[in-house]
Amino acid sequence: MNSKPNRITESKIGIAALRIMASRPSGEATVHRIKKEMPNYVNLTSEDREQSETRPNEEMWEQQVRNLKSHAATEGNIFCEGFADTPRKGVYKITTAGRSHLRGMGY
Repeated sequence: MNSKPNRITESKIGIAALRIMASRPSGEATVHRIKKEMPNYVNLTSEDREQSETRPNEEMWEQQVRNLKSHAATEGNIFCEGFADTPRKGVYKITTAGRSHLRGMGY
């Protein structure tokens, strides 16, 4: 998932995304909103802020936000585990299971 030790993991990005969704009255957040708020929820290193190798207009961590949906079939992913779903294109929504998961983590 992450071959550089100083890079944030996709798992941590997923938890932060759930926290962002949970902070919204509807439980929903656009990918744009998640990317805008993410730096308030995680510590991003200089490696996280490097330009993506496959998306020239994004930093590495921004690509990881998008990867949450594209890796939805991967065990441990917030979509695979049923913690979030996508009611509309570009919109993520926390589920009841996602809220329970965050509570269990102390959020």
